[in-house]
This record gives sequence, C-alpha cells and structure tokens, in this order.
Amino acid sequence: MVEQVTPTEFMQESAILDLIDGMASQLKLHLQQNRISDPAMIGIHTGGVWIAEKLHEKLAISDPLGTLNISFYRDDFSRIGINPKVNPSNIPFEVEDKHIILVDDVLQTGRTIRAAMNEIFDFGRPASILFATLIEKDGRELPIEAGVVGLKPMLKQKDYLSLTGPSPLSLVIGRKTPDGDES
Repeated sequence: MVEQVTPTEFMQESAILDLIDGMASQLKLHLQQNRISDPAMIGIHTGGVWIAEKLHEKLAISDPLGTLNISFYRDDFSRIGINPKVNPSNIPFEVEDKHIILVDDVLQTGRTIRAAMNEIFDFGRPASILFATLIEKDGRELPIEAGVVGLKPMLKQKDYLSLTGPSPLSLVIGRKTPDGDES
C-alpha cells in the first residue's frame, strides 16, 4: 500500500524572510571574524538562487550573483536522467582565490553540495567556500556541514521540505512514499 500525503505549508514568506535576516547577520559576523572583505556568492538552482538573491542584496556584495545548475554533476545523474529544463550555470566573476558563499535552500544528504563544489572547482580554486542553507535536515550521507543555517526543524525521517517561489516564498512539507517517491 502506497501512503499518499498532500504537501502542506510549513512556513510562510514572512517567517522565511526572518530566517534570511538571521542568516545575513550570521554571514556578516563570519566575514568580519575572518577578515573577509570582498566575498562572492553563488546560489544553487532553484531555491538556493532565490535565497541567495536576498542575501546578496542584504550583504551588498559587489560581484554579481553566480548561479549553479548542478544537474550534470549529480552522482545519481545516470539513474534519474536530466531535467528537460536545465538552465546553464553562470559564474560572472573569477573564482580563483575568491572567498565564496555557497547558498542552497535545504541541506539533507549533502550530495547536492558535493556536486556544487565539484562544479565550482571546474571554474577555479577558491580561497574558501562557506556553505549557507535556509533549512538543515537530518539524513547526511556525506560529511558536508553548513556554516550558516536558518533553521534546523525536527521532522520525521520520511518528511521533506521544499521551497516554492520565487514570489511568494513558501516552505511546504511532504512525505516520501514507501517506493521512494515524493508525494
């Protein structure tokens, strides 16, 4: 029997914007403590880009925002194939020796972040990469850690969160079915 659960709203835009404000404060403190004056920022398609756009503005970062589509870098690419709407990555600044803030919406297994770092290194060798995520969920499969986290909610193992948007932003909660599909 396949369990059917309709995704429901977990968090509305006003609360998400409050989390982003908190993330911006954490990032400012990190940059100050580490004497980083000119970082660059990269958001991971799609939700990570929406979060990164807001953080980029709040931090007044001078370099344009970079975007990554890690579809070709995923370790499950051969199993799931490619999304028919693959947007290209765009990193409009020199990565070499740059301090990078990498942003995504949800961290769970760590596989998306591994793929993103692989792609970043194809553009050059950054001085450092600080990972910031709106939501951190248990379930890590790789030793990936966020330096900045908006929220770490307590969820059931089968539950997942998805960011919808870009306007308005909303977090919805759903549940994986026994066959592994998201409902």
